[in-house]
Amino acid sequence: MYKLFLYFRSAIFWLVFLVSTIIFAPVSLLTFPLPVLSRYRFIILWSRFNIWWLNVTCGVRFEVEGKENLPEGGAIFLAKHQSTWETMAFQQILPPHVWVLKRELFKIPFFGWGLKMLRPIAIDRTAGRRAVDQLVTQGIKKLEDNWSVMIFPEGTRVKPGKAVRYKLGGSILASQARFPVVPVAHNAGEFWPKHSFIKWPGTVTVVIGKPIQGFERKPEEINEEVKDWIETQMERISDKARWGR
Repeated sequence: MYKLFLYFRSAIFWLVFLVSTIIFAPVSLLTFPLPVLSRYRFIILWSRFNIWWLNVTCGVRFEVEGKENLPEGGAIFLAKHQSTWETMAFQQILPPHVWVLKRELFKIPFFGWGLKMLRPIAIDRTAGRRAVDQLVTQGIKKLEDNWSVMIFPEGTRVKPGKAVRYKLGGSILASQARFPVVPVAHNAGEFWPKHSFIKWPGTVTVVIGKPIQGFERKPEEINEEVKDWIETQMERISDKARWGR
């Protein structure tokens, strides 16, 4: 009976989520003449609304630890990737940032159109070393323009409790850019699981780590430091999520 109730609440969320996307995406296209930051501030209203709606319908809230660790100016955020949740919520938790993502996402109707308006760093994953060079070149340019860069080093959404290799792209950027690296952990996958229709009620915990200086360090060292910090935090907040459900 309880699971049927969760299905019902999740269905209401998905319905409004879909309608809001269909309405908001074409309207977002009208912001094209505006500066990128103005576009960003308008387009993320869609994310803010749906994170609020998720709380109203499914009881998924969030709390943030470590806000004092957010640096002034641009930063390279290397974050855990478990869910769709963080792609929306980070836009209101963190300062203005662009994603590093696969170019194919632009082909998604409505969502992809709005995404492209934000001028993310879109790479061809099959391009090998050229994709890394593109990430570094565009990433440094974004950082110098006072935008932060968001990278999910796991490369894809990973289920809670599962460990995968962290890719070096973000750490390579950090080793060549004079900007801090900020690790971010969260347990959103406990409440909005990958490929799950149901959203489980509870409080997502987001932990923002202290900035790490990566310039002129070996990418492997940066990657290992970030991974150790994130995975240590994941053990703590994942246990907290299970006890809190």
